[in-house]
Amino acid sequence: MPNLLAMSFEGELAPSFDLSCLRPPRPAPDGWGLGFYPGGEPSATVLKESAPPPESPRSRLIESWQNLQSSLFVLHIRQATWGSLSEANTQPFGRPWGRRDWLFAHAGSLLARPELERHATFEPVGSTDTELLFCELMNRFTEAGWQSVGDIDLPTFQGWLRSLNELGPLTAVLTDGRDLCAYADADGKVPLHHCEVKPPYGSLVLSDPDVTVDLTRRGVRSHRGIVVSTGQLAVASDAPVSWETLPPGDLMVVRQGVVRGHVAGSARGDRPQRWMPSRTLLRPQKAEVRRYDVLHRTVYRYEVPVERSMHLFRLSPAHDRLQAVRRHQVSISVDGAWRDYEDVFGNQVRRLLLDVPFRELVVEATSEVELFDTDPLSYRPLHARTTFPIVFMPWHEQVLRPYLLPTELPESELTELAEYAMSFVERNDADLLDTLVDINQTIYRDYKYTPNSTTLNTSPYEVYVKRRGVCQDFTNLFICLARLLGIPARYVCGYVHAELLEDTRQAQASHAWVQVYLPEVGWKGFDPTNGILTQTEHIRVAVGRNYRDATPTSGVIYVGGTGETLAVEVRVKRL
Repeated sequence: MPNLLAMSFEGELAPSFDLSCLRPPRPAPDGWGLGFYPGGEPSATVLKESAPPPESPRSRLIESWQNLQSSLFVLHIRQATWGSLSEANTQPFGRPWGRRDWLFAHAGSLLARPELERHATFEPVGSTDTELLFCELMNRFTEAGWQSVGDIDLPTFQGWLRSLNELGPLTAVLTDGRDLCAYADADGKVPLHHCEVKPPYGSLVLSDPDVTVDLTRRGVRSHRGIVVSTGQLAVASDAPVSWETLPPGDLMVVRQGVVRGHVAGSARGDRPQRWMPSRTLLRPQKAEVRRYDVLHRTVYRYEVPVERSMHLFRLSPAHDRLQAVRRHQVSISVDGAWRDYEDVFGNQVRRLLLDVPFRELVVEATSEVELFDTDPLSYRPLHARTTFPIVFMPWHEQVLRPYLLPTELPESELTELAEYAMSFVERNDADLLDTLVDINQTIYRDYKYTPNSTTLNTSPYEVYVKRRGVCQDFTNLFICLARLLGIPARYVCGYVHAELLEDTRQAQASHAWVQVYLPEVGWKGFDPTNGILTQTEHIRVAVGRNYRDATPTSGVIYVGGTGETLAVEVRVKRL
């Protein structure tokens, strides 16, 4: 039986908790309690029961209650050592502080009681060692002026837990409704295990003979999450999930289903790691100026000749302060009437009208381009922050409106994507750049690059559910999430140098990525397929609201032209 189980997930889910330990002929535990934060509110709901009767109504409530929905849960099953069997002594315990409810649960039993100062701010209601521990920690937080887990200096906190651990076995979890702290007993007497859950999965059940946690029984879409437990529960899932043991004395902090901090215990030889903001970890290194020679060759072949057609080519790389075109030429195998112009998105376009029959059309563009975007974050000092919500001048918003409207999808799908987008904001303290970098890294890390798994009509929601696709799909998902957060985002089509890539297939055709508009900064590129900010390895050609605005080649056949085949060759050579 897991004495203690806690979960933090990316967005809300509605699991079912089946306490089979309350069914005869098993001996009933001395109590149980479940704490959670409905609706993402800072106020906690705690359902608990001391000396529960067999198959108690309250246990049935947490198995089937539809309102049991949260991104964070703490479940404790009590085997009493300190204190009588009463709800005052049943975990998890809660205290309000810093305009939020804190929850604490402890596995193990101290050999000696900690002593609280007289007239301390927090004092126990019951008589358990756990509540004394909780009040002692909360008193120290008030003295330090820490009003949330995000304020805590993790090595200091880990040191406090380690000193209290000297009083006896101490494995515990602490949460303020946003972050979940998990500490493993320094002597290993009460081990703590954890597993990472990654979508997609259609079903996920954690169980042992006494407890079953069904994360998908209510049909909620799969979310990324971290589960910690004093017992390794069996996993029934269509996605790989495996348990790891948290080393003795280690402190781990989880937010929205992602580990945000980890401090090694004193028993280990590792040097303790502080909880570092993600922006300092994911900043790109300064690059060097690069020059490339690019070949883009497209061949159309037809079983029946095309007699009349019109074509649009967006093959000329952009020329601006971050990218200079030194040479560019387009050759077309069939003669026709053409003209060059700049479209409404600022792309260089060639329009070609063909009135002569042909079975094969070869379009070849060669370019020499020099890239100068060596430091994409040089626009601000390291300490500067831009946070949500973003405010634009009314006329700016009018101009940016085409890049603010998300893909037209059913409202239910957009709602779920909006919740997914907000999980990144919450995980990154509403910092704009950190949120964008996190979205970029998450798509790269959690979504599988799978050629031929999608089509041009695949929606961002389908990509989110299936967690696979190609560069175009990941770009569309990033754009949708950004726009749902009120961030202008546009589709970019161009080329990427193969030296950068793990999968060189991306360099054998045109590549897609995202540009977002940052206030007083301008358009900045993010490549979710590779998890990086664009620098001097991405050659921009065309931009638009979506793929159709920026596609390299398009057109219409008026007469003939059945049985089409298409072959595309792209070569990017560094000079």
